[in-house]
Amino acid sequence: MRLRDCHNFHDFRRLAQRRLPRPIFDYIDGAADDEVTYRRNTASFERCDLLPSVLRGVETVDMSVTVLGQKLAMPVYCSPTALQRLFHHDGERAVAAAAAKYGTMFGVSSLGTVSIEELRKAHDTPQVYQFYYHRDRGLNRAMMQRAREAGVEVMMLTVDSITGGNRERDLRTGFSIPFRLTPGGMLQFAIRPMWGINYLTHERFKLPQLDQHVDMSGGAVSIGRYFTEMLDPSMNWDDVAEMVRLWNGQFCLKGIMTVADAKRAVEIGCTGIVLSNHGGRQLDGSRAAFDQLAEIVDAVGDRIDVIMDGGIQRGTHVLKALSLGAKAVGVGRFYLYPLAAAGQAGVERALGLMRAEIERGMKLMGCTAIGQLSRENLRFR
Repeated sequence: MRLRDCHNFHDFRRLAQRRLPRPIFDYIDGAADDEVTYRRNTASFERCDLLPSVLRGVETVDMSVTVLGQKLAMPVYCSPTALQRLFHHDGERAVAAAAAKYGTMFGVSSLGTVSIEELRKAHDTPQVYQFYYHRDRGLNRAMMQRAREAGVEVMMLTVDSITGGNRERDLRTGFSIPFRLTPGGMLQFAIRPMWGINYLTHERFKLPQLDQHVDMSGGAVSIGRYFTEMLDPSMNWDDVAEMVRLWNGQFCLKGIMTVADAKRAVEIGCTGIVLSNHGGRQLDGSRAAFDQLAEIVDAVGDRIDVIMDGGIQRGTHVLKALSLGAKAVGVGRFYLYPLAAAGQAGVERALGLMRAEIERGMKLMGCTAIGQLSRENLRFR
């Protein structure tokens, strides 16, 4: 299979599976415990039907949205994800360039492998900086100050990861940073030699957002230990409210799933929330974000930007979320598989296909602008 043969999410996933060593593919592909929530995220869209309107004059379609104060040419953005240069040697550079080509927002993780400063200088498209709350309060403040100085527009605090999820696929292969591979995991690297060649012949793998705080040499902490030792499980609403005040700008909480928490986010001054269960990678058995979207939009949608992620694989999924009131949707695996498969060219192809699907779907729905989508277009089974 070649990149030009990829026409949807599943094609990109298959190509990535062929090119990545199994431990790294499973890190992208896997989720927590029995992976029930992971499967539920996409299945939730299948219980919702679209009702198209006809004869509406849809020669031209405007897919632009404004979310978190940022104007996007399409209502889909690349959510921040960790360790991208493990999947392809260009990592975040490829994702940022592809997002810029399509005029949309991209995110950089505090566990990202390219610095926020480099990416901010390279592209003027909106950039989100996603970070975790650390035991070291000084580190939290320093990360926000660094983002401000780099010119980042949106801070995004992940609130559903005060400890790592039980990702059993990673346990079986021994995936960690640095690698602590099982014999079976090592075999998988041996049968995918091109990944190892690329890894060794490009710049050294690092975590530039944390390079002063996480030692990546021989005694380095693993990603699992990062979550268990450096992150602060005592984080509470007062702590977050202080960060919102310090940032004094676009501040978004990622991992909100209840009306009560959404209302609290409004009260402390957040400008956005992302309904998310972390792609099913944290609490298995949790509800799909799409299934929570309507009641949270009804409760706070007039006071805060409501975004969602989880399970988005098609343009029609995006249209369903927007019809329920989401301002935009984030994608993760949707661009990580193409990144692993073909770098920047893969991410560009995936975003191009998504844009075409959204435009086609809007025409078939009889809508010429995102604002025309509403719950009148939907029926739930």
